[in-house]
Amino acid sequence: MSLIPHLIDGVRTASQGRSADVFNPSTGSVSGQVALADRATVQLAIDAARAAFPAWRNTPPVKRAQVMFRFKQLLEQHEAEIAALISAEHGKTLEDAAGELRRGIENVEFACAAPEILKGEYNRNVGPNIDAWSDFQPLGVVAGITPFNFPAMVPLWMYPLAIVCGNCFILKPSERDPSSTLFIAELLHQAGLPNGVLNVVHGDKEAVDALIEAPEVKALSFVGSTPIAEYIYAEGCKRGKRVQALGGAKNHAVLMPDADLDNAVSALMGAAYGSCGERCMAISVAVCVGDQVADALIDKLVPQIKSLKIGAGTSCGLDMGPLVTAAARDRVVGYIDDGVAAGAELVVDGRGFRVAGHEDGYFVGGTLFDRVTADMRIYQEEIFGPVLCVVRVNSLEEAMALINDHEYGNGTCIFTRDGEAARLFCDEIEVGMVGVNVPLPVPVAYHSFGGWKRSLFGDLHAYGPDGVRFYTRRKAITQRWPQRATHEAAQFAFPSNG
Repeated sequence: MSLIPHLIDGVRTASQGRSADVFNPSTGSVSGQVALADRATVQLAIDAARAAFPAWRNTPPVKRAQVMFRFKQLLEQHEAEIAALISAEHGKTLEDAAGELRRGIENVEFACAAPEILKGEYNRNVGPNIDAWSDFQPLGVVAGITPFNFPAMVPLWMYPLAIVCGNCFILKPSERDPSSTLFIAELLHQAGLPNGVLNVVHGDKEAVDALIEAPEVKALSFVGSTPIAEYIYAEGCKRGKRVQALGGAKNHAVLMPDADLDNAVSALMGAAYGSCGERCMAISVAVCVGDQVADALIDKLVPQIKSLKIGAGTSCGLDMGPLVTAAARDRVVGYIDDGVAAGAELVVDGRGFRVAGHEDGYFVGGTLFDRVTADMRIYQEEIFGPVLCVVRVNSLEEAMALINDHEYGNGTCIFTRDGEAARLFCDEIEVGMVGVNVPLPVPVAYHSFGGWKRSLFGDLHAYGPDGVRFYTRRKAITQRWPQRATHEAAQFAFPSNG
């Protein structure tokens, strides 16, 4: 059985000791094993990054960008192969995996603009013969810890931008589906990236703690659950690191009485059940303003949910594949059980779903609850599965209060034809990413991604302009060259530009 190794200083490295099984979620069978890094292995990656940093930080940004241009071409050339690797270990459909990769490539394209995004600011003659400018300099060795649900896209949110800013990067991807992440990192080396600038170490909490505790690591980026995000943020900040930690979500879609219901239903189907609901931007709550809207929505959703095409992710033409692990399946089923016990109306039940020929796969069918209330666990907590909850309210103000009271503030959307309602919603909702008739308002690469409240720990969002700020530090330089050699008396008052 193949062992998926680390990538340290440009070389595949299999650390001695522990490993973990990697599963094919469509069959439930073990497809390989991944090496789990101990602290010594993590230190090897840190040492390689430190050694590479002086030369890389002094590499002109245009040359760093040229590496990214070649990387983008390689990603596009290998799209089918990468999508197959993602699907085989994560379970998402091939089409969904390809879409994930394409959104990741957008961030590589943004990184290609390194000479532009790293331009400083300059002012001549801020005082007599005094010029001032700011410079954006790299931090040094930085690290990223990424989740299983986007093994291609989320790492591409991080290291292309960090690297073109002049940093060296250590990536700790999810050990559940590591093959595509490793393959993509090797493509970047094929594009001409010097050894040591990007290192990949697989692992669990031991590897994460090693990165948090290492004084050489100056910044940490994280995407995952809120409890771990909060832990990494607290521990990293305690050690003086710069940290951006993106956590969980409970994303609501508000349906107004004037909404285009057919288009809203199509949008909700993809947003709730795409990728089996394993997205931090998945819509898991539909807030219907009025019983008439709720009843009409249920009538339209039920036949579409029951007709979802579900199967092995590596098959073509599917809507949904399995969940990533048996534990994830059991967790989702537990939430469905809990919703029934709490009194929610189970309209479509996805428990016990089986796929012929893949009876041991980790499948849960599309599930729909009606008459969910805010005191239920299925409303309060992130299920991370193909479960959509319908909540009934009487007004837009009640819907907004419900959303604003929730501990998470990642994404939300409203379906309406009323511009006044949409404007009020966008202005007053306490959520970081908002869609108007757009179900998954994931910002494009030249904006930035991040939620509010307990969905984000840290001041700066991921990728885009905030990503540049996160991976650089500003240096302000004030310089004077007198026109002639003259003796000036000492000035004891605070200096000014007079």
